Amino acid sequence: MTVHYKGWLDNGEVFDSSYERGEPATFRLNQVVKGWTEGMQLIGEGGMIELEVPSDLGYGDKGAGKKIPPGAMLHFLVEVISVN
Repeated sequence: MTVHYKGWLDNGEVFDSSYERGEPATFRLNQVVKGWTEGMQLIGEGGMIELEVPSDLGYGDKGAGKKIPPGAMLHFLVEVISVN
């Protein structure tokens, strides 16, 4: 699936954005956090969804890198460009 997306934390800090990079991203649903996989099944090509992903369906108690702290709620705005 090819998407444009923005991901941010509860405090509004953006941790990743294909919009800012100016290029959509391509993922398989088994390559993303569980909450994203579940949410993306609700929409199809051309759709847009805002996801609120609790920590247990995101990166959990480990967090991810320097930008996503342990236990973080994740927020995403996702626009599906194509389903491959």
